[in-house]
Amino acid sequence: MIDSTVVDLSRLQFAATAMYHFIFVPLTLGLSWILVISEAVYVMTGKPIYKDMTQFWGKLFGINFALGVTTGITMEFQFGTNWAYYSHYVGDIFGAPLAIEGLMAFFLESTMFGLFFFGWKRLPKWGHLSVTALLALATNLSAVLILIANAWMQDPVGSAFNPITMRMELTDFVALVFNPVAQAKFVHTVAAGYVTGSLFVLGISAWYLLKDRHVEFARRSFRIAAAFGIAGTLLLIVLGDESGHDIANTQESKLAAMEAMWETEPAPASFNLVVWPNEEKQANDFALGMPFAGGMMATRSISKEIVGIREIREKNKARIASGVQAIIALEDMRKNPNDTAAKERFKQHKADMGYGLLVKRYVDDVRQATPEVIGKAAMDSVPKVAPLFWSFRIMLGLGGLIFLIFATALWISSQNAHRKYPLLLKAFLWSMPAPWIASMCGWILAEYGRQPWTVYGMLPTHISASSLSSANLWGSIAGFVGFYTLLLIVEMFLMFKYARLGPADPQPNNACGRMPNA
Repeated sequence: MIDSTVVDLSRLQFAATAMYHFIFVPLTLGLSWILVISEAVYVMTGKPIYKDMTQFWGKLFGINFALGVTTGITMEFQFGTNWAYYSHYVGDIFGAPLAIEGLMAFFLESTMFGLFFFGWKRLPKWGHLSVTALLALATNLSAVLILIANAWMQDPVGSAFNPITMRMELTDFVALVFNPVAQAKFVHTVAAGYVTGSLFVLGISAWYLLKDRHVEFARRSFRIAAAFGIAGTLLLIVLGDESGHDIANTQESKLAAMEAMWETEPAPASFNLVVWPNEEKQANDFALGMPFAGGMMATRSISKEIVGIREIREKNKARIASGVQAIIALEDMRKNPNDTAAKERFKQHKADMGYGLLVKRYVDDVRQATPEVIGKAAMDSVPKVAPLFWSFRIMLGLGGLIFLIFATALWISSQNAHRKYPLLLKAFLWSMPAPWIASMCGWILAEYGRQPWTVYGMLPTHISASSLSSANLWGSIAGFVGFYTLLLIVEMFLMFKYARLGPADPQPNNACGRMPNA
């Protein structure tokens, strides 16, 4: 049994480094394609202002990319330092997409990154545009490989447990890559990046227009950002719905928690807008909902039920008891490989073995798992309701707000009416943090909602951690948070500095100058 404090601190450290890293990731994803759009227009039209746009937004992209790489490298090392048993248990599967990401996507991304900045005078127009497109493609390829690994943790397809090696082993690489959870998660995540990059460009362009600086540059950037942003938002909404449907099919405990659904309701279930959940009573002290909406959104039917938390926990008690038998049979098999009775018992109960491991939070020997211990483990099998419920609602509300922002911005741009609505321009500027907040809420929903598992239904979190001391973890947490905070300050300083400076080489005929009086 690993000290629960060590597990909690290991989780805190990984959560802190992941959240810091994801400050930079969505902006990299979004800006990369805005660079492609701007440079493609430059190549097709020959207008220098689009080259200025590509170089200026590329400068901000470069600052963000460099700091994103710096914060991302340490995350992979934490699997070995803080999550040693997890790394042993899933390395055969989890390592494959991460290795491909490092050897192919990251190398391609790094090479194209250098050529983008140093190839303007060395490559023809179409050659440099190809570099920019490959840079954007590589950033997305990197994301898809990482999300394939993450999606396997949510839905462990294409793999099987080997009782001889005591590890999960890959059985179907195609199933791993084309896991429906991975595909929906990838498009949903990169669409969030497109929205983040678009609102970033929109907000800075709005600031230029408010200050009456670089007006033509800002107008064109504003228009591209509004169009790309609304397309990204629509994609985000569609794939968000698909991700929700996948949760309903693969993680009923997460769905029940994010909907604060304590009891199974007749289909279609209501959608709770506001609740005050009470974990001790396993009930909501207050709830305000929309009849029928929750069931239709989550299950896409009017007849399929959303299983309540109480029923899930009762069902999991039986799975935990079955899993205990699987672990006992496995131990007997390892003592005597010729024990056919143990092999038969293991075969009968192995699907529930992960649930049996939940009792190891309370007892070393699963044979000592009393009904009371099994009841405690069943309570652990569903995550806390409040963090998931509110993360989902905040993400949903911000998604609707962002759609309205881009729709309004696109209308203003189509009417060329930027000067008429200064309050809206200010709103666009101040709304820039919204997609980051929504993305963080989305990751809380995905990762905290998987608890108590690192690999859903297979490997509990409290077994996955390394045997470290609390003092070591507190020291490394302080070091990481301090260093990453310093990097974030550097990022903000450089971003503000170069955003205020604006495009380096103003074009003649007011291309990047002040608003004409006429």
